Amino acid sequence: MSTLTQTGTTLGNYLLDSLQQEGITEIFGVPGDYNFTLLDTLEKYEGIGFVPARNELNAGYAADGYARIKGISAMITTFGVGEMSACNAIAGAYSENVPIIHIVGTPKTQAQQGKKLMHHTLLDGDYDVFRRVYESITAYTTVLTPENAMFEIPQAIHIAKTTGKPVYLMVAIDLVTQQVLQHTAEQQPLQTSESSLQAAINHARQLLEASENAVLLSDSTVLRQRWQEPARKLAEALNIPAASTMMGKSGFDESHARYIGMYSGAFGNQEVTETIENADTVIALGLIWSDTNTANFTAQLDMNKVINIQPQSVMIGEAAYQNIRGEDMISALIELGWMSMSAVPETSFPYTEQQGQLEEPLNTSYYYPRFQQLIQEDDIVITETGTLFYGMSQVRLPHNAMYIGQGGWQSIGYATPSTFGASIAAPNRRVLLFTGEGSMQLTVQELSSMLEYGCKPIIFVLNNGGYTIEKYLNVKEEVAKQTYNEIPGWNYTQLISTFGRDAYTARVTTNGELDEAIRQAEQEQQHRLCLIELIAGDPMDAPDYMKKIREFMQEQEKQQ
Repeated sequence: MSTLTQTGTTLGNYLLDSLQQEGITEIFGVPGDYNFTLLDTLEKYEGIGFVPARNELNAGYAADGYARIKGISAMITTFGVGEMSACNAIAGAYSENVPIIHIVGTPKTQAQQGKKLMHHTLLDGDYDVFRRVYESITAYTTVLTPENAMFEIPQAIHIAKTTGKPVYLMVAIDLVTQQVLQHTAEQQPLQTSESSLQAAINHARQLLEASENAVLLSDSTVLRQRWQEPARKLAEALNIPAASTMMGKSGFDESHARYIGMYSGAFGNQEVTETIENADTVIALGLIWSDTNTANFTAQLDMNKVINIQPQSVMIGEAAYQNIRGEDMISALIELGWMSMSAVPETSFPYTEQQGQLEEPLNTSYYYPRFQQLIQEDDIVITETGTLFYGMSQVRLPHNAMYIGQGGWQSIGYATPSTFGASIAAPNRRVLLFTGEGSMQLTVQELSSMLEYGCKPIIFVLNNGGYTIEKYLNVKEEVAKQTYNEIPGWNYTQLISTFGRDAYTARVTTNGELDEAIRQAEQEQQHRLCLIELIAGDPMDAPDYMKKIREFMQEQEKQQ
């Protein structure tokens, strides 16, 4: 039962108050005539700033990167043209479980009710069409009014936080400044069912007590739900080794003595694969059985031996235990009292040594170990979809370094705007971007935003003469005939002057030149953005992981 009373606060201010309570201090977006009252309200509001991107797609990617650091984010676009431009970024956030509050300014109420043919519409009088589009790529959509705002806004934020997915709020331009009406209904957080939890723990105990060698496997849920500390405590309490999936990289401290590496099926370290797949019990935190995580489904896990802990449920074999907060299940396992008697297996890591001479052309066997040496504690490492994504996934990260990549959605162009968002979210942490020249060309405009806002990431642009990852994945046609995977040649180091700002830039072709550029960037980064363009000695040079993918696909092609 709820009642409605006058509040004295406007819809716009109530919305911003609600976002500020979630720790949001910046909102990304692009101005448009239907969101002017939202932006005017934001301009006068203390505690949240508006950060304009160069287009709505980039604003969405920036909000995604920001949310991965701070837990949640917000963006504002205009109706129709703006929100449609942002669709790809929001769909990616849905796929990757990243909560973004997407706020859309719409035409005046009177125009919508009269079905007037306004600009930025399909000129058919349908003002609900774009919200319907967003129903499939968000966890919740709503049309805000003064009457429902104090219910719908908390509801939307609650759903974004509990599902870890974006939500969509529409508000007409003339309603933003109207007073909202008090709504007394409150959102209730999920409460764990004690009977369900006890049943899950009993089942888990049976598995563990019959086990000689258990292992912990962390997926992306650990990052989204902030389970890093519980994951570490769980591995220590149970005395078991820990690994991560590709999408869950950095969820478990990779400098920890119990970390054995990345689980990547047939393409990764076979010592890790054998340890995981031969374990009697696998405790999986938020397991996502996708092609990226399973190395094209070459991973072989007996699900009857897997305790799969999700944010609101637990799966053990075919048994599903609902209404369990994942944190509560982890805590119960820590307190279970079971401990493995097996030693942590010794595994190797691929980039412990550099190979190659300083005067030789750049090669993966040299620059991936060099990148591993570069990364420091607390760094934020952002990798673009491409050969770098697979190569950097095998780099061993130091304590508290955070890794960001779109392992599921894999939209090229994501990483550059995401770096902008991450830099805004964590101005006191060093941000490193590893991207390809093809991906850079899609969203290069956000270099301008980084320069405008004083962001100081170190950016590595790998120039290997086109979409090398696509050349690897297309095994049906000779590489030389794939002219569609070639791209125009840019001088990436001169982009900075185009944007009218100052930065440190270097163009390197040899291993020695890379070393010198990195040394210089480490000094310059304290004061300005750094961009290093790497000219690959061999355009088809790629990490071993990519070579294994291609070999696997070639074998599959022969069998068809």
